[in-house]
Amino acid sequence: MAAAEHAISPTREQDYPEWYQQVIKAADLAENAPVRGCMVIKPWGYGIWENIQRGLDRRFKATGHENAYFPLLIPLSLLEKEAEHVEGFAKECAVVTHHRLELKDGRLVPAASAQLEEPLIIRPTSETIIGEVFSKWVKSYRDLPLLINQWANVLRWEMRTRLFLRTAEFLWQEGHTVHASLEDAMHETLQMLEVYRAFSEEELALPVITGEKPAHERFPGAVKTYCIEAMMQDRKALQAGTSHYLGQNFAKSSDIKFLDEQGQTQFAHTTSWGVSTRLIGGLIMTHADDDGLRLPPRVAPKHVVILPVIPKPEAEQGVLAYANEIAAQIAKCEYAGRAVEVHIDKRDMRGGEKSWQWIKKGIPLRIEVGPRDIQSRAVMLYRRDRGAKEKEQISLEALPGMISRTLAEIQDNYFRAAKDLCDRNVRSDIEDFDEFKRFFTPQNAAKPEIHGGFVLAKWCEDPVTVQLLSDLKVTVRCEPLQQSGRAGKCVITGKPATKEFIFAKSY
Repeated sequence: MAAAEHAISPTREQDYPEWYQQVIKAADLAENAPVRGCMVIKPWGYGIWENIQRGLDRRFKATGHENAYFPLLIPLSLLEKEAEHVEGFAKECAVVTHHRLELKDGRLVPAASAQLEEPLIIRPTSETIIGEVFSKWVKSYRDLPLLINQWANVLRWEMRTRLFLRTAEFLWQEGHTVHASLEDAMHETLQMLEVYRAFSEEELALPVITGEKPAHERFPGAVKTYCIEAMMQDRKALQAGTSHYLGQNFAKSSDIKFLDEQGQTQFAHTTSWGVSTRLIGGLIMTHADDDGLRLPPRVAPKHVVILPVIPKPEAEQGVLAYANEIAAQIAKCEYAGRAVEVHIDKRDMRGGEKSWQWIKKGIPLRIEVGPRDIQSRAVMLYRRDRGAKEKEQISLEALPGMISRTLAEIQDNYFRAAKDLCDRNVRSDIEDFDEFKRFFTPQNAAKPEIHGGFVLAKWCEDPVTVQLLSDLKVTVRCEPLQQSGRAGKCVITGKPATKEFIFAKSY
């Protein structure tokens, strides 16, 4: 029996990392920039990001947050105020030392006379400079809580990059809030974690595990770090978002103080939380198949593409008129609170090639119309959650009524498939380190990415065990918020332990 042909080569089974890169290329999402480690996000990829922005922004504002913008450049002295924070980011910082160039021996070089008195850091994250600003904004308990979000770019000098998953510059949002008490700040931290969970599962169809990071994985300077962890199709983990309770650490270093109701001066409690364009990488690795991208309809830049089939020049006017009629009917439809986005692809190219381009881009619905369809007042409908050649004839009269319903089915199908993969590949019955090592040892030496999946097991939190995990290229992803509370034995040391943790290889 001949092997099935696919649009993406290599397939997931043959070479998962290269498959991922080829999906991005075939879907026309992004490409490497002239600057090493950076990317150009192309219109189809940026359209996904715009829908992620819109969806999250609605949720942020529904929980009382407002958007603001803060500087790209951070004085080094501000970063130095929080010792643990600067140590955590020091190796990733890009530093601006001059404010002018000059021509010397035919080349542009930093002007010696233009050296800055104090170096400036291109923001790797904004806690320090936002803390400086907040210290001016917060004076009284009446100013609290202060709930701010920023949509921005950041720069972290990554040496090994991969489009969307890990690039030097990336787009994100970073929330920063100030509270009068630990209780209020912790409520905010967990509330935003839940916002991320709900958005990931409801909009991206990306099932996640919510939990707290162990101490050695915390955000630099944080008291507690919470995360959402997702399983990709190669069964590796992807940290898809984080929410941090910063305690009073940043408030003390930035002097964020307020007068409480008794007139006493108190240091505030702060939080920060963020997700980035990494979500698009997670979406690709969760939903794409060997024919290309598959987009959850809630974040797809377009929901429906109409492909006119014009066998003869004299048929063109009639077919395009019919395509416009169909598009007008579909444009009246709504899905998930948004008008259904429809596009007529009128490019002069072969129908098969045009259709495959849209398959690879992952558009949820394709509609083909030709002269015969005009006569029958029908269309041929293709769904991206089904086989590329699987089609259904739908009458024009019935089409508008089924568009929203079909998009909802596709969204649900993608989520259920991803959830099933995760549920089948989380082991909770591994109780000793020998079995643990076997589970995470590659089954095929030629394909080290093929391994078991996630392990949910007891851990004693002994720092010595972290190196044992590192030797296996395994990390402690999180302590899930849902705990059994039963006593047991640490999967690594055999010591008594009560808490369960998720262990996995990761991106």
